[in-house]
Amino acid sequence: MNIKVAFYKARGRHRDRFVRWWTNSPYSHVELLLADDKTLIGINPPDKPRVRKSVLGEGANKHDWDFVTLSATEEQLANLSEFYEITKENRYDWIGMILSNVLPFKIKQINKWYCSEWVAHALLYAKVLDQKAMQNYNRSGITPSDLYKILKYRLY
Repeated sequence: MNIKVAFYKARGRHRDRFVRWWTNSPYSHVELLLADDKTLIGINPPDKPRVRKSVLGEGANKHDWDFVTLSATEEQLANLSEFYEITKENRYDWIGMILSNVLPFKIKQINKWYCSEWVAHALLYAKVLDQKAMQNYNRSGITPSDLYKILKYRLY
């Protein structure tokens, strides 16, 4: 089966434009798109700042997203579902995000996430992505663009 990692690239809100500018990236957000090709799981700060499932709406423009397709076994999908159950309702790490960008060191709150950090951990937990692919990255500071590069590099 396939899952997709969905990277948001549309103009979006002011927040999206700021994130892209701050991270020097074409992407402001990332979530997982499950095998049904409509269920998203992840954390989206402006909508509901907690880990949750949502549906990629009928009116959603798929041109607003770049997708990286990954193969996943039944066991990996079960692990992904388990990670979601463990972390669902965890909140967005606003304090960590703000302080880590103004202080010379990283701040990480337990059980709080950035969108790309949650997706990276979910893929590692499910064993869709291995530790070797992540060895040069600090997962608590990973941006959507970093994750995109890791996944594209892994596929080639």
